[in-house]
Amino acid sequence: MRRYALAAIPLVAFLGIAGAVANTLYRESVDGYSPAAIPSALAGRRHPAVHLAPLAGLQTPGLDDQTLDGHIAVVNIFASWCVPCRLEHPALMELAKDSRIKLVGINYKDVPEKALAFLQQNGNPFAAIGTDTTGRSSIDWGVYGVPETFVVDRAGRILLRHVGPIDEKSLTTDILPALEEIIATE
Repeated sequence: MRRYALAAIPLVAFLGIAGAVANTLYRESVDGYSPAAIPSALAGRRHPAVHLAPLAGLQTPGLDDQTLDGHIAVVNIFASWCVPCRLEHPALMELAKDSRIKLVGINYKDVPEKALAFLQQNGNPFAAIGTDTTGRSSIDWGVYGVPETFVVDRAGRILLRHVGPIDEKSLTTDILPALEEIIATE
C-alpha cells in the first residue's frame, strides 16, 4: 500500500499544478484577470520629480518636470539591452505619430553609446529622453524592470501603468483608451 501512495505523489502534484493553471486561464478568460497587471501606488497621484540629462549624441532634450507638465504624456522606460523593449519599439513609433500626446523616454541603466545606436538603428519616437544610468529616477516611478509605460495627464497625474512590452492588444485595450479618456475630459 505504501508503494502506491508514493507512486501517487507525482500524479497528485501534477493535478495540483494543472488545476492552478486551469484556474488562472479561466479567470483570464472570464474575469479579465491578468497576473501581469501590477497596480501602481502612484495611480492618481502626481508623477515623481524628474530631472534627467539628455542622451548624448541626440538632438532630443533631456527629461524634466517642465517637459511633462501641461502635456498629455506617455512615459516609456526602456533600455537597449532589453529584448522586450526592442519588440515594443514599432508600437512606440506608431504612438509617436499622434500629435495630441507627448511620448518621452527614460533610458534605464544603459550604456549611452548602445542606447544611441539602438535609437539610430530603429528610429527615435521620443520627444525627450532622460538618461537614468543609476536607476534611481525609475525607482521613484515604481519601476522594477523594463519596459514599463505610464500615461500622465496635463496636471501631471499618473493615470495608467503598463508593465511589459506594448503590443497591438495592450495599445488598443489599455493605452489608447486611457489617452482617449484624458482627451475627452478636457
